[in-house]
Amino acid sequence: MAEMVKKPLKITETVLRDAHQSLIATRMSTEQMLPIIDKMDKVGYHSVECWGGATFDASLRFLKEDPWERLRKLRDGFKNTKLQMLFRGQNILGYNHYADDVVEYFVQKSIANGIDIIRIFDCFNDLRNLETAVKAANKEKGHAQIALSYTLGDAYTLDYWRETARQIEEMGADSICIKDMAGLLVPYEATKLVEALKAGTKLPIQLHTHYTSGVASMTYLKAVEAGCDVIDTAMSPFSMGTSQPATEVMVETFKGTEYDTGLDQNLLAEIADYFRPMQEEALKTGLLNPKVMGVNIKTLLYQVPGGMLSNLVSQLKDAKAEDKYYAVLEEIPKVRKDFGEPPLVTPSSQIVGTQAVMNVLQGERYKMVTKESKKVLSGEFGQTIKPFNAEVQKKCIGDVEPITCRPADLIEPQLEKYEKEIAQWKEQDEDVLSYALFPQVATEFFKYREAQKTKVDSAVADTANKAYPV
Repeated sequence: MAEMVKKPLKITETVLRDAHQSLIATRMSTEQMLPIIDKMDKVGYHSVECWGGATFDASLRFLKEDPWERLRKLRDGFKNTKLQMLFRGQNILGYNHYADDVVEYFVQKSIANGIDIIRIFDCFNDLRNLETAVKAANKEKGHAQIALSYTLGDAYTLDYWRETARQIEEMGADSICIKDMAGLLVPYEATKLVEALKAGTKLPIQLHTHYTSGVASMTYLKAVEAGCDVIDTAMSPFSMGTSQPATEVMVETFKGTEYDTGLDQNLLAEIADYFRPMQEEALKTGLLNPKVMGVNIKTLLYQVPGGMLSNLVSQLKDAKAEDKYYAVLEEIPKVRKDFGEPPLVTPSSQIVGTQAVMNVLQGERYKMVTKESKKVLSGEFGQTIKPFNAEVQKKCIGDVEPITCRPADLIEPQLEKYEKEIAQWKEQDEDVLSYALFPQVATEFFKYREAQKTKVDSAVADTANKAYPV
């Protein structure tokens, strides 16, 4: 009998980033993470995704934490494991395009503070919007992974994905990730896609998906059999639903096969035991809505990511128009088509969704147009796979001349301006980057930080006065 050739599968753990972003609105605090790091560091993960995405904004805005301080603490704890972040190309972690000097400085500081792998994506898959970040990661000796935002549509052929993979390798990326944010990739299509990418590039292929439509574990199985090198999973208490498949389940699935991960189920069980009370508490307080734990096969019909669905519901609730839910779901693919069929991922998902809501509520398409929709149609976010609907574009932006170059080419350097504006609050180099991305939120945080310091200083002075009365 022929000997089994080992091709161990690698696992990226998402419990410290995408899992809690997807299920509990990114509310896991650094304090909740730190006690389990030592055990997680012993697992032998390919990497732990623990930063970027919405964690940066949520740390400052809701948790009153410095995201840079979180990264440094995680780096101190993870002695043997690579740390990974999600980075929105020229948008960094914000919602607008930033100048190249800001992108370069952000990459530099992320790697200096402890990030090993930067997963870089663009909501339009416009590779021009990834160039600066990839070059910066290469310069800092970080691992630059380009993520392809996976979506469906007649333009997204296997040839398109294969050719894009070839271009990504030429750009100097170290690996490719298929980023299936809406859970649209079904098992047998995953086989075809991975084989197509493997034909276009020698780079390692990673797959990231969400359980939203219910097929994710089977998709992983077929992708791995087709040659996928790494998959993203989440510890079971924060898995499934709009999160990733469970780490322990996928480890067990491949046990005893040529893809055996070699990870220890007993150690994983101890880690799961740590997170379980956190999940139970989130259910009790309503932070974890049981709705996001289920399967929604309509995802495949409307191609709407889970987070976008909940956003739509709240927008319609605010407008007292919940009865228009299905009308909006039907309008979304139409708006997407008018906008050049982009993948629906932050920020394009929010832009298309909000415009669809407006079209339905106004009773007339594009009677009111958001400023973000105008930005898309005037080329400020880059190039979509298909041209915009010319009539819609004319109605929304009039005679404005659309941008055809790389949008960031038109943005003057910004760092110096931000440095001046932040001077009174600056305590560390990284503060200027927090401010550049979220000026108001960061300023509020800096004021809070100042107030906390004053409190501590006066408490220390009180103690000293009591000990040594004047």
